[in-house]
Amino acid sequence: MHPESKSETATSAMRTAGLLVATLSSFFTPFMGSAVNIALPSIAGEFQLDAVALSWVATSFLLSAAVFIVPFGRLADIFGRKRLFSLGLIIFTASCLAIALSPSGAWLIGSRVVQGIGSAILSGTAMAILTSVYPANERGKVLGFQVASVYLGLSLGPSIGGLLTEYFGWRSIFWFGLPLGLITIAVTFWKLKGEWSEAKGEKFDVLGSVIYGIGLILLMLGFSRLPHAPGFWLLGGGIAGIILFIYWETKAASPVLNIRLFSRNASLAFANLAALINYSATSAVSFLLSLYLQYIKGLSPEIAGLVLIVQPVMMAVLSPFAGRLSDRFQPRLLASAGMAISTVGLVLLTQVNNDTSLIYIIIDLFVLGVGFAFFSSPNSNAVMSLVERRYYGVASGTLGTMRLIGQMLSMGIATLLFAIYIGQDRITPVYYPLFLKSTHVGFIVFAVLCFGGVFASLSKRKN
Repeated sequence: MHPESKSETATSAMRTAGLLVATLSSFFTPFMGSAVNIALPSIAGEFQLDAVALSWVATSFLLSAAVFIVPFGRLADIFGRKRLFSLGLIIFTASCLAIALSPSGAWLIGSRVVQGIGSAILSGTAMAILTSVYPANERGKVLGFQVASVYLGLSLGPSIGGLLTEYFGWRSIFWFGLPLGLITIAVTFWKLKGEWSEAKGEKFDVLGSVIYGIGLILLMLGFSRLPHAPGFWLLGGGIAGIILFIYWETKAASPVLNIRLFSRNASLAFANLAALINYSATSAVSFLLSLYLQYIKGLSPEIAGLVLIVQPVMMAVLSPFAGRLSDRFQPRLLASAGMAISTVGLVLLTQVNNDTSLIYIIIDLFVLGVGFAFFSSPNSNAVMSLVERRYYGVASGTLGTMRLIGQMLSMGIATLLFAIYIGQDRITPVYYPLFLKSTHVGFIVFAVLCFGGVFASLSKRKN
């Protein structure tokens, strides 16, 4: 059967339901993440968390999501994408309740790990469901809608999260997330008909998944413990784990991540590399600016959230347009232009200091939003167009992995800089100059990374 035939015969109702649940889940997972960033100073105050521990409130979620997204993407191809998607919704929604009831910082971070697992399942299946029910000539358009929903969640997260934190406390963010999850669960069970499991009957690579997970965990733990000696040992162990994982996957009969997809298709490899670099260079920006606006500029969570919505609003507005353009023009050129614009935005952020005006910050966030919108949708379209149907779950999971590992590395860089400049201390006024120094260095590193990513995105690929 032609690889697109099943998606072309999907009913209109099935396509609508698939788009609805994919966009809903793609909305509330980033919504929760961006809302939490605004609440970090309040969380630090309640649980007396130092700078490094505070960064783990965000990093623990990203790390667990990165560990599990590839295995669950493969499991979705084998056992059914709707089945795994539903499981992810239940886990994510239940974790909102657990976090809202957190009695301690340790409980909160542990619950964020569980929430990351739920997010991993959703990220590894939502895009695969869309590409399963829509034909190739509409793929860029619907992926644009999905990416727009991600950015809508990112844009509403700071503003709504700021309001909730200001007037009802940070826990209200997660109480707010409960009905969002329950609504999506209801729509999935009642409206999304059918199942997709083109790899049904194939074996699941348990050992490869374990090696992959251990490698990523060691990498992130190493980042958080640098520049001390244990950090270097952990980092070395993580690198060795990833190398072992790549070697194992080239030999496994039924790999969790088909490395041959990349070795035989340089275009796919470069598209994923570009995504990894882009997220590594941009993801910690909102985290750092949230702390900057509240600690250095003295803004309330509500006002800081309103400032930060500029970037994701631009992403939400422009992503569908960029997705449609990628159906007509070469996605790599659009993605490269977006990466270049993002580089300009990051260079501008390197000039931020005590006296920087809010207008300057807002203009810069506008530039970053435009750049990311023109990168993400076209690059996603390129990746999903380069694989067969039976690998949609893996491709979706791999692209999600690049996003999550990029976010994790970005937060890892921020955590490392906090460890170097601030150490095991809370961000109090006496440490504000060191906080500003760490953010300045961070933005320089991110700008250099993004500039390099332009060339990875420009690498010639077939679409």
